[in-house]
Amino acid sequence: MTDNSSTLGSGLKVRHLTMMGLGSTIGAGLFLGTGVGISAAGPAVLLAYVIAGFLAILVMQMLGEMGTVIPASGSFSEYAEHGIGRWAGFTQGWIYWLATVAVLGAEITGAAGFIGSWFNVSPWIPAAICVVLFGIINLLRVRSFGEFEYWFALIKVVVIVAFLIIGALLILGLLPGHSFIGTSVFLEDGFMPNGLGGVAAGLLAVAFAFGGIEVVAIASAESEDPEKSLVNAVRSTILRISVFYLGSVLVITFLLPYSILGGASTAAESPFTMVLERAGIPGAAGIMEVVIVLALLSAFNSQIYASSRMMHSLASRGEAPRIFTTTNKDGVPTTAIALSVLLSAVMVVLNYADTGWLLSFMLNAAGASLLIVWVFIAVSQLRLRRQLEALHPLPIRMWAFPYLTWFALALFAAIAVLMLTDATARTQLLSAAAMFAVLALAGVINSKVRGINPTSTLPLT
Repeated sequence: MTDNSSTLGSGLKVRHLTMMGLGSTIGAGLFLGTGVGISAAGPAVLLAYVIAGFLAILVMQMLGEMGTVIPASGSFSEYAEHGIGRWAGFTQGWIYWLATVAVLGAEITGAAGFIGSWFNVSPWIPAAICVVLFGIINLLRVRSFGEFEYWFALIKVVVIVAFLIIGALLILGLLPGHSFIGTSVFLEDGFMPNGLGGVAAGLLAVAFAFGGIEVVAIASAESEDPEKSLVNAVRSTILRISVFYLGSVLVITFLLPYSILGGASTAAESPFTMVLERAGIPGAAGIMEVVIVLALLSAFNSQIYASSRMMHSLASRGEAPRIFTTTNKDGVPTTAIALSVLLSAVMVVLNYADTGWLLSFMLNAAGASLLIVWVFIAVSQLRLRRQLEALHPLPIRMWAFPYLTWFALALFAAIAVLMLTDATARTQLLSAAAMFAVLALAGVINSKVRGINPTSTLPLT
């Protein structure tokens, strides 16, 4: 069994991993973007979420299978290096790191906009404070960081659970002043008002809703018992995210006509706010603003963690400057965290300055990079399964191997084709493809400079 995280600390518990997965996945997209998919597909958007959720579950099974044998801070980047080749590990790690850094700026800019309006100050002030604050939090020893993120992400979970309960009571007519609604709104225009084309458009809108869940595999390398922690965290994270997403969408489609929904730029336009207002909850828009800010900041916090660990892993393998392997006495990768924090600040400046093509390219590439990351995870699992079985009993096994892995790859291909039919999604896909091509070439050059065959795999020991 290999372990490439020996210089990092340990101490994360299963509950920490689970909440980090939830914190990274449940961002503003759930609260502001859900209406886009519903508007496109109507109630049939549930089919789109089921497909996207099923893909996420398959990816987590693959990660769990590989991660229990290869507990590494580089997670899927290191799996690619073992299963596909040195160039693939390099490419996978850098794509994930660059995409995460790009999104960091957008998240903190979004949160700062709300906070600035609350206190009537320029948004750059709360942005600067948040960047510094969460940088300091990430410098805590890993158990303290995990504890902070646990309670921080728990707030979102409590809100969603409360939303599901309120929604169910509304549907059943159990709130004072409300009558039984049942399926009257849900089926008013039929389950699939816009046909299969609407479902396809809905899938395009929600395909990456579960992105961020992969942070669980990264964090497991710093847990007290990587194998046991990852097994339990994979199962609980999958279950909770599926319930939260599908439950929320079910409540919304049962209570709000799909025709009034769409993209929300403010908390007041969020379908979550509309449901709470229908239930007579005072200050619903204000409550959702706070929740959206917390969601953004929690995701920001988790992603500083994930990006710093990925950079530490790349540096440890000679695929990034060695300075980023530096850790303090608690095993915290200080220089890698400093880099993520610094670049998040740079991305915030770029967001405010609107410098044109660079920011646009980075954000577009980040939008579709998850597809590349997930494809590499599937290919790595296909190629590593037999070796893993020979090394170690697999507490997590990919179901129906290799058929479901191939099925996942077919669905990824279908999503890519679907993306080519939409102008915005096509730009994202082509930007991600361009980033992939550049990084793949850089990976080949990196290997050759080090005197290593780019297609050679890192042996499992």
